[in-house]
Amino acid sequence: MSFQLIPYIMLDGQAKEAILFYERALGAELLFKQTFGQGPQNPDSPLKAEDAALVAHAILKIGDTEVFVADSIPGLTLQQGNILTICLTTDDSNQAKQFYQALQQGGQVILPLEAAYFSPAYGMVKDKFGVTFQIFTKRQS
Repeated sequence: MSFQLIPYIMLDGQAKEAILFYERALGAELLFKQTFGQGPQNPDSPLKAEDAALVAHAILKIGDTEVFVADSIPGLTLQQGNILTICLTTDDSNQAKQFYQALQQGGQVILPLEAAYFSPAYGMVKDKFGVTFQIFTKRQS
């Protein structure tokens, strides 16, 4: 038996923008994207044009990891919190710095990127979509 835990970023109408942002900031590759309008429709409850254009599901490949991105289902309220973060892990301090600088554009620095007892370059940033990333650099052996 095999299974995965996959980060799923839920947004409120900004999924298309986020996908482009992560492509630039992290070198993400878009593997799949479908809008609500491309899915099965209920003729008794047609989607508004703006809802049909929202991203129902997208798959990004970032490094060796898949990340899902979507807009919240039309009519459901999105609630943001900080209980879950995404930890970007690298063994290259320069790459960590690039990720950190790219993700903070329009976002908020939570912890500056600096040496810590457990990492030569560690920091936290909340991006402009409210997603919190930990940037972690592995120690060289």
